[in-house]
Formats: sequence, C-alpha cells, structure tokens
Amino acid sequence: MLSRAADSCFWLSRYIERAESSARILDVNIQLVLDSEDQNGNSAADLWSPILSTLEEQELFQSQHGELNGDDVMEFVTFEKSNPNSILSSVTFARENARTVREQISSEMWEQLNRVYLYLQSHAAHAAFRESPIGFYRSLVDQFHSFQGITDATMTHGEGWHFLQAGKYLERADSTSRVLDFKYHVLLPSSERVGGDVDITQWMAVLRSCSAMEAYLKLFHGRVTSWEVAGFLILHDMFPRSIRFSVDALDQALHSISGSERGHFSNEAERLSGMLRSSLDYTTVDTIFQSGLHQYLDQTQTRIGEVSRALAETYCRWL
Repeated sequence: MLSRAADSCFWLSRYIERAESSARILDVNIQLVLDSEDQNGNSAADLWSPILSTLEEQELFQSQHGELNGDDVMEFVTFEKSNPNSILSSVTFARENARTVREQISSEMWEQLNRVYLYLQSHAAHAAFRESPIGFYRSLVDQFHSFQGITDATMTHGEGWHFLQAGKYLERADSTSRVLDFKYHVLLPSSERVGGDVDITQWMAVLRSCSAMEAYLKLFHGRVTSWEVAGFLILHDMFPRSIRFSVDALDQALHSISGSERGHFSNEAERLSGMLRSSLDYTTVDTIFQSGLHQYLDQTQTRIGEVSRALAETYCRWL
C-alpha cells in the first residue's frame, strides 16, 4: 500500500473514533450537569470546563467566547469549524481522507460517511440539537457505530482495513486514558471526599463516557469504586474500550500489516506497541495507584503518541 493511502486510512479511522468519543462524552456530561445542578448548584465553569480540558482546547474557546456556559461549549465542541477537534471538523477530516482512498474503501462506507457529514451541516441537525441535545448525540453515536459496522462487513480485511484498525484502537486507547485522567484531576470538588456521593456519580459518568456501565456492573455487581473503575478501563482484557484491549488490537493490526509474528518486531512501531502491550499485560491496579494514577495515564498517553509517530515514520514517509 502506498504511504499516502496508508496515512489516509489511519487518520480516517482516528477522526471517526474521535468524533464518536466526543459525542458520547457530551451526552454523558449533559446528564451529569443536570444531576450536579440539582445537588450542588455548581457553576457552569465547574461543570463544563472538564470537557474543554479533555480536548485541550481551553485557549481557543476562551479566545472566541466570554463567560463559559454549557450551550457555548456544546456548540464549540460539536459544530465549530475553527475547532480542529470538534465533531464537525473530525468528520470533515475523516471525509477528506476517505476521498483520497476511495479505491480502498467500500461504496457503503463512503455513502455512510457522506450522510453523517451532510447531516452535521444541515438545518435538521441544528434543530435536533436545540430540541434534544441528548437525543442528538445518541443519534450521532449510532451513526458512527453504523460506519464501523459497515466497514467491518463490506471492506476487504487487507492492509487498508488493518490501517483503519490501527487508527481506531490507537485513538480509543488515548481517549479512554484522557477521560480517566480528567476525572481524577478535574472533576472531584476539593470539598468532596473520595468515595462520597458526588465521587461515585462522577465515576459512573466516566463509565458511561466509555460505554462501559453495563459491562462493569455485570462484573462488579453494583459496586462503584475509583479503584475498580480505573482497573476495569485500563486493564480489562476483554472489554473493547479498555486501554489494554485497545493496545492489544493496535499491536495485532501492526503485525498484520508487516506480517511479522507477535512477540517479535520488524519496525519501531511494533517494538513500541509490543512494549506498551507487555506492560499492560503484567501490571496491576495496585501498582498503578501506588505510582499515581495521573502519572501512569500521562506516561501511557506519551507512549501512545510515540507509537503513532513511529507508525508514521515507518509507513507514511512521504509526509
């Protein structure tokens, strides 16, 4: 596969995963805001700034808006074209990458992506957003899920598909680590004790942000603790949005592209993904909390970024 096509498949998938993650986080935050306002009377800044922190777009938002409020944040994260991480921007970038690899992807994938792209720019989307933001975001998540299902069902599972998988799971691992990190450092009010009602509510919101609530509750039978939530989202080997599962799938995709056996490496991207996979396989939640959850997640995000750069250097050298 040509370097340009490999890069386009990789980023097409990353942008779709990023857009889906943002839609899910916004949906959950709206519900969290309603609960928090009823219970605590928190300010809009307290309730919405974590979203901007997660996306690392605080400065851009502040340059365009005055006082922070929920409507402005949702509009900024959903429709703002100047925000490179907005849902609309992510879908636009995904569509542009898909356009350059039309011969690699299926017609059904292209049509579904076009439907989402055109919908986000339509009056109908803005009307649905104003009428029911929660319903709007859940509909978007469903459309992104449809794209993923169409991809798996209609595209030949060759090199192009493996680059799509690499992009999806690399972005997913990064997203889950960021959601966990902003909860641990931003959401918990200084006056609220760990394990209190607000803390539990917020950890449940983290689970919902990763579509992990039902899977978690089935495993832990209703208990919600920071220790177990973090362990589940970082280390569970069978939940498809955990960091460990995502890194394992990323490593599998990289080895499928090169044809090398797992446990060995033929390039720097495979070496780095294998090291990260191995560390996740053999660490424990006790070790993570002893070293510091934030420090561990920050290191994980750095290592994910290193894999991404190594992948680009290995397969996308035209850049």
